[in-house]
Amino acid sequence: MRDDGTLDDPYAPSGPTAETEEGTSAERTTAASRLRAYARDLSARRRAQVALATGVVCCLGLTAAVQVRSDAGGQPREKTAGVELAERAEQQAASRALDRAASATPSVSATPADPDATPRTRKVAPAKPTRPAPVAGLDRTQMENAEAIVRTGRKMGIPRRGLVIAVATAMQESNLYNVASGVLPESQDYPHQGVGWDHDSVGLFQQRSSSGWGPVGRLMDPEFATRQFLTALEQVPGWQQMRLTDAAQAVQVSAYPEYYQQHEWRATRVVDAIAPTGR
Repeated sequence: MRDDGTLDDPYAPSGPTAETEEGTSAERTTAASRLRAYARDLSARRRAQVALATGVVCCLGLTAAVQVRSDAGGQPREKTAGVELAERAEQQAASRALDRAASATPSVSATPADPDATPRTRKVAPAKPTRPAPVAGLDRTQMENAEAIVRTGRKMGIPRRGLVIAVATAMQESNLYNVASGVLPESQDYPHQGVGWDHDSVGLFQQRSSSGWGPVGRLMDPEFATRQFLTALEQVPGWQQMRLTDAAQAVQVSAYPEYYQQHEWRATRVVDAIAPTGR
């Protein structure tokens, strides 16, 4: 009990009130400061751990080694994942560039395997020479035989006068038909356009194998027969200045030497139709 008659509080602090309050406040401040410092330290540690983990992941991504074989010595070499990715990107870009270039430029093969793929050039067949129509009263067969005579003479280089003499002679001897001989059955084994009975005379010029003109089979060939006649004509001196009938008779030695002359005008028309002047 105090002097003023009040009772002491058995639970009151023993020290003065002011001192007690001050001591308690200081202790609370120190504890709070430590708590805040601990929290800051903990937060800093966590940030450091996060940063460290992030750095490790990045380093692992950049420094991950890819084991590859060396192309020469067989020793392994290492490429970083970043380098490998960069190289792959370059390769893909190059491939895409090549693809675009290939697609933009059509390929042309010099010798394509598929003939349908090549542009076809239409082949134009050379125009066949127009055969002259029969003239001077001849039929088609006679005109074709006259063509054989003219064609052969031109190959031999015979002057135009010789072509007219040869056609006129064939007109008189066989009427421009390739005639076999009834006396010489062998001649009928070859293509022929009639049969005559003047001894063993055959062909367009009625030449006789027995007189040395040639084998029967050859004399039945209009080209061969023409060559034989024109070769003999060229042996006659001055034949180009002779009358047609005299030049023909010099070769044929016919019993009717004047008969050849009557065919000169017709033979001239035929030669002109087959080989016009200037051709």
